[in-house]
Amino acid sequence: MSGRAGDAGGSPDSALPPAQNAAPHPPADWSGNSPGALPPGQIAAPHPPTDRPGNSPGALPPALTRAAGLARLFVAGVAPVLPEDGLAPGLRSVVLLAPDEPAFWPHFTASPEYGDGRPDALDRWSRRVIGRIACDLGAKALFPFGGPPWRPFPRWATRSGRARISPVGLLVHDIAGLFISYRGAIALWQEVIVPPAPDPCAGCAAPCLSACPAGAFSEGQYTVPACHAFLDRPDGAECRDGGCLVRRACPVGQDRRPAAQSAFHMKAFHPS
Repeated sequence: MSGRAGDAGGSPDSALPPAQNAAPHPPADWSGNSPGALPPGQIAAPHPPTDRPGNSPGALPPALTRAAGLARLFVAGVAPVLPEDGLAPGLRSVVLLAPDEPAFWPHFTASPEYGDGRPDALDRWSRRVIGRIACDLGAKALFPFGGPPWRPFPRWATRSGRARISPVGLLVHDIAGLFISYRGAIALWQEVIVPPAPDPCAGCAAPCLSACPAGAFSEGQYTVPACHAFLDRPDGAECRDGGCLVRRACPVGQDRRPAAQSAFHMKAFHPS
């Protein structure tokens, strides 16, 4: 169980606090950057037309959702760009892309990145696939890995109105639950307006609060050393092989992620 945005949350197999996860939660803002400034070394992309043919203002480009679906990804939220995000001037919307589970896992495991034996297969797949989508749209691809500087994926997630902070402190999504994992995002030059989703925690008994056998969650805080210590024990096998029990306790998205995919993320978080 860890915390970043590639696999939001704070535990092993997700994408915000830890995920492919397994890097500590990066800072939301980069020191030395004034609001609206580009990260050091980043070149501003040329400003293409605000609207593309066939796209009315406020609508997601159909080509984006179609390409995401072919890659077994789905649009998990759209956040307006704010000056403190540090993106190129003129970019107006960040479209968050997440694995469309359970179909995503067999699609990814058939990829050349998964089979070549080199490190960071999922990150490399994400760069290739999401980068291609962005290029085809004349947009900008953004990723939750590869920092510092780190892109503010947790902030975009909550700003989108599709995710919020759960009782255990991990991100929870209206469709993916505590298994929400952002593989990347597409920054568009046009404004896209998507209504917020209902609070996934409304009326929930919060089984996540008592699900961690390691006691790694307390008062909304995630204690990474306690999680690692438990995973080293024989009785940590259920979490190692099947995924974080806290994430699995969430009623939302419970049946979406295959156990093999969770084990893949857990191994990245806690190599044995």
